[in-house]
Amino acid sequence: MNGRIPLRPLARVLDARRRGENPDAIERENLRIRHEQMRDKARTRAEGRLLVLGLVFFCAFIVIGLRMGMLAQSQAEEPRAAASGASIIASRADIVDRHGRVLATNMETHSLYAHPHQMIEPVRAADELMKIFPDLDHERLVKDFTNPKRKFMWVKKKISPEQMQAVHDIGEPGLLFGPREMRLYPNGKLASHILGGASFGREGVASAEVIGTAGIERYFDEELRDPARGGAPLELSIDLTVQAATERVLSSGMKLMNARGAASVLLDVHTGEILAMVSLPDFDPNDRPNPPVSGRPSDSPLFNHAVQGVYELGSTFKIFAAAQALDLGLVRPDTVIDTSPPMKVSGFRIGEFEGHNYGKQTVEGIIQHSSNRGTGKIALAIGPERQQEFLKSMGFFDPTGVELTEASGGKPLLPSRWTDLSTVTISYGHGLSASPLHLAAGYAAIANGGHKVSPTLLKQDGPHYGPTVMSEQVAAEATHMLRLVVTDGTASFGDVPGYKVAGKTGTADKPKERGGGYYKDKVIATFSSVFPADDPKYALVVTLDEPVETSGSRPRRSAGWTAVPVAAEMIGRIAPLLGLRPDYDVPEQEEVTLVRN
Repeated sequence: MNGRIPLRPLARVLDARRRGENPDAIERENLRIRHEQMRDKARTRAEGRLLVLGLVFFCAFIVIGLRMGMLAQSQAEEPRAAASGASIIASRADIVDRHGRVLATNMETHSLYAHPHQMIEPVRAADELMKIFPDLDHERLVKDFTNPKRKFMWVKKKISPEQMQAVHDIGEPGLLFGPREMRLYPNGKLASHILGGASFGREGVASAEVIGTAGIERYFDEELRDPARGGAPLELSIDLTVQAATERVLSSGMKLMNARGAASVLLDVHTGEILAMVSLPDFDPNDRPNPPVSGRPSDSPLFNHAVQGVYELGSTFKIFAAAQALDLGLVRPDTVIDTSPPMKVSGFRIGEFEGHNYGKQTVEGIIQHSSNRGTGKIALAIGPERQQEFLKSMGFFDPTGVELTEASGGKPLLPSRWTDLSTVTISYGHGLSASPLHLAAGYAAIANGGHKVSPTLLKQDGPHYGPTVMSEQVAAEATHMLRLVVTDGTASFGDVPGYKVAGKTGTADKPKERGGGYYKDKVIATFSSVFPADDPKYALVVTLDEPVETSGSRPRRSAGWTAVPVAAEMIGRIAPLLGLRPDYDVPEQEEVTLVRN
């Protein structure tokens, strides 16, 4: 027998029944004995486990005590901040322009933090800090410094060497400094929308992680922090000198034309390199403002009008319709088209700027005089399907793909249904919205002989052509038409002595934010150009938001009066910086014979 109690004592039950006794009492007694046996077994097991757990804790306390004793007997050692910092941050690479001039670099600075429990005179410390940092909250400082439960608090994340010395002179042992590496933009606002900005990520007392928050800094954040680069700088395509001249001219032009905002893009038509890109208003990336929480996003200085701003770019699109029709063999430059009224498409009347009637015009004349009806008739001959294919091949259906985090927000706005009316209005720049950078890339394809280019902010080692979108002959004919617009058409103010400019104006009514429709007194004025016209190297787009030229008897808003003069001044300034020598058309003189008097 092993001492186990059977589940049911059958022998005793049967014996009780033979004697006439109650068998239930026997079974209850048997069940009580079984439960007591199980309880005793469980108690024994629990007591064993508690004994083992107690031994484990006892051993752990012995180890901790021994370790504390060893530390107490060891020599004190100063902790090394560099070792702790290495786990948080690796040095961030510089950003330079195409000539190696610094656009963004690093600077060693310090942070200021406090240990309130170590302070001797917390109120005096708060008073003295207010003299150094007037933007601090004095009441908050006193409250935090005198709070017995407060062990640590940040006072300033970045301070200058002068401020650090002033805090040091306070003589408060509870005010401490931590090393920091901050991002510095030595040129201030210059190229702010390209660079974007940086801020602190993970932070510790001894170091902080610098991460990109926008622009190039965010797009290439991992590469700039990669130790494998060995400190090699990120080389951009922009030219610092050209960027500065472009910003200066555009800023002056924006003020002169009373515009609400402005953008410009200068593109190498063969490589796709962006040599200068400006959006106004701008900001200082050393003190980047917070994103807006109300109002229109385009009102914020953080908004990049050149990349994020998608606008109906008006008559600048007309050259695309003409070039496609030439490439399809539907017309020739001297093909005559009647632009006389009336013209209706799907019940809508197609009009001209200020009610002009240009009569019968060649294709060259249609572009030169900027005829809506003439361009619309060319577009109808092309048809909706072929027009969509062509504009898609030119890049007007997708974001530009330039190396900025903001570029994904610059997706063109397309009509939900591409009807005949859409085909006509899009041919003269209404019904499809795109960014100035899209337009610059489209004009670059015309200027470089018919090859699509992809805009880039990285320096290239030579031409980078994409697929062919039109023949070389058609591209040359389209460039000649654009030159006629400047010499004899709507962009006469765009003629720059010594530099043959070819381009097209575009004045589009600005759509209302709510309720649909367009403003009658607000426009987007654009001049898209290439130069030199006889051997195009650069495409330049200048866009002004709500410009008004007021020197005459009445306000003038068209691109010919606003965007064109600004672009002309810009080309005159930057062409020499780009290494372009002026080429003046000097009339041939009769032979002169020198004689002795």
